[in-house]
Amino acid sequence: MGLLSFFDEAFFVVLFGTSLRASTPLLLAALGETYTERSGILNLGIEGIMLSGAFGGFVVALFTESILCGFITGVLIGLVLALITGFLTITLRVNQIVVGLGITIFGSGMTSFLFRILFGTRFPTLPVMATKMRIPLVADIPYFGEAIFNQHLVVYLALALIPTLHILLYWTNFGLKIRAVGENPVSADAAGVNVARVRHICLLLGGMLAGLGGAFLAIGDLSFFVSNMTLGRGFIAIAIVMLGKWNPYWVLLGAILFGVTQSLSSGLQVLGVDVRPEFILMLPYVAVIIALVFIARNTFLPSALGVPYRRGEG
Repeated sequence: MGLLSFFDEAFFVVLFGTSLRASTPLLLAALGETYTERSGILNLGIEGIMLSGAFGGFVVALFTESILCGFITGVLIGLVLALITGFLTITLRVNQIVVGLGITIFGSGMTSFLFRILFGTRFPTLPVMATKMRIPLVADIPYFGEAIFNQHLVVYLALALIPTLHILLYWTNFGLKIRAVGENPVSADAAGVNVARVRHICLLLGGMLAGLGGAFLAIGDLSFFVSNMTLGRGFIAIAIVMLGKWNPYWVLLGAILFGVTQSLSSGLQVLGVDVRPEFILMLPYVAVIIALVFIARNTFLPSALGVPYRRGEG
């Protein structure tokens, strides 16, 4: 098999379909973080939330033999961890960076500990697989049809969230409140906006989507769990949010960039290209960093990002 195989439809379908599936956990986490950061909260705990969602979702799916229960568990775990994060950062005004890193360290240590207790040295796989949903007619479109329209339901959900969240953020009154709270919470408070409530809502949304993204990684993409399997995807999601300039559509491109480079690096091995495994593993991360350097240089952060606020202050 040579490099010309890149132009074969079958290979392209596999490559692009795998890329879309690989980018879905990142896309979900980054979409949620877009709202969280737009409201002024920097959640560095996404990595821990994704990892916890992956572990909880996998364990529940394994014992119940229900993929749906696994996804719901991932969402609920993300919700709980977001509630804890919100209480510490918004209510108690603890440093957001410290809390986020604490959640990540907790997620990494706790999931490894519980996995060892439950399974010891075994590495079980799911007895049931996440089934794909093929959409007739459009799935028959050459190249892109089979790759895009023969995916898991969560992939469709992630894609549907992009225009939905974009409209909510830029075309609704609540979206205006989110942006106002993230830029100038003092003025937003003076205008009657409940800053804490808006930030809690955005943080909860981000936590649930990160938990779902982690669950999809373990259940929908890989069908197994290993310690620290997210491999920094939570931090990459934060970088993608900046890369996408807090716009859901641009965030999609950042997630696709990671997914394509990840799938392409695996495809190089299939094509017989002599590449060191270390280079293949680092390629997706390097691609995001390079893109971040060139695209995000002129990016302006939300003015109140990472700044705690208490009503009546300012």
